[in-house]
Amino acid sequence: MLSQRGLNRATLARQHLLKRAPARAIDAIEHLGGMQSQAPLAPYVGLWTRLQDFAPDELSALTDQRQVVRLHLMRNTVHLVSARDCLDWRALFYPLHAAEFSAHFRHGTEGVNRDALLRQAKRLLEEQPRARGELGKLLAGRWPDADLTALAYAAAHHIALCQVPPRGIWGKNGPAAWAPVESWLGTPLRPVPVDALVLRYLGAFGPARVADIQM
Repeated sequence: MLSQRGLNRATLARQHLLKRAPARAIDAIEHLGGMQSQAPLAPYVGLWTRLQDFAPDELSALTDQRQVVRLHLMRNTVHLVSARDCLDWRALFYPLHAAEFSAHFRHGTEGVNRDALLRQAKRLLEEQPRARGELGKLLAGRWPDADLTALAYAAAHHIALCQVPPRGIWGKNGPAAWAPVESWLGTPLRPVPVDALVLRYLGAFGPARVADIQM
C-alpha cells in the first residue's frame, strides 16, 4: 500500500515535477498525455518547468510543423497534444462534446437539419480557418432564424477542430481560428480502444483509482 506521501511523490515523478527531465518536448507532451492549453502559451511554462533544456522555439516549431495541435479534448477544454494522440483520441471524447452541446446550445438550433449544418460548417472551415464568430455569421446566412452562436458551437462540438497558428506560437498572437483536424493534419481520425487511453493516463498520473480515471 502506498502512503499519501508516496502517492504524491509517484504522481509528481510521473509528471516530471520532482526534477527536470532530459527529454524532447514532443516526447514529454506524449508522456504527459497532453497539456492544458486553454491559455495558449501555458504549455510553454509547463514544459520549461519539466524539461532540462527546453526553449520556446522548440514548441513553436512543433506547432508550425503540425506535429502538435491544440483542440477541445478532455473536459471539453483546449489541450495541447501530439498529432498522433489527437488522431487516436479525439473520437473517444465525441460523446462528451455532443452532450455539452445538447446541454447548452441545442435550443438555439431547433428546426435546423444537423447533418446539413455540419456539412456546410466543415466546407467553410476547409476553405480557410475561421473564428467562431465569423463561422456563426456565415452559417446564419443560410439559417437566419437560428442563434448564430449556437450554430457555431454545433460545429465546434460535433466536428473535430483544432486552433491553428499563429495562436499558440511564442512571441506571436492571433485569433482563435479553427480548422478541421483531419484536413489540417492530412489524416483521418483513427480511434484507439479506450483501454489504451486508460493505460496512457496511468503512465502520466498513476497510481490512480477508477474514480480518478473517470474524472
